[in-house]
Amino acid sequence: MRPSGILESALYVADLDAAEAFYGEVMGLERIAKVPGRHVFFRCGPGVLLLFNADATRHPPAPDAKLPVPPHGTVGQGHLCFSGTADEIERWKAHLEAKGIAIEADFEWPSGGRSIYFRDPSGNSLEIAEPRIWGI
Repeated sequence: MRPSGILESALYVADLDAAEAFYGEVMGLERIAKVPGRHVFFRCGPGVLLLFNADATRHPPAPDAKLPVPPHGTVGQGHLCFSGTADEIERWKAHLEAKGIAIEADFEWPSGGRSIYFRDPSGNSLEIAEPRIWGI
């Protein structure tokens, strides 16, 4: 057995409102769900980006919860990579810089493909890369 793909990815953020503004307004993602103080979810291509307040997700669900999702969470900065073509990466770089977001790294991988790295308001490391860095 082998999973057919990744359906959702999660990052943990310190300020949900700032994260919602960043991922909605700067990254242009469509918000699909929100529980104030707990999470905000965004559509991203065929997948979903889950942004959680880690403190709110560390507690087990109530015994009568409709969705008994087990506790989870992490501490520290996470990482997520968005997919982009070479042309899209160039446009993303200009867009991010115009929004005052610093590009921490911009380079070509030895095996081919370009990546740019930047941070979200919680310090999570974000990347936009050509899929060919992984032979895709």
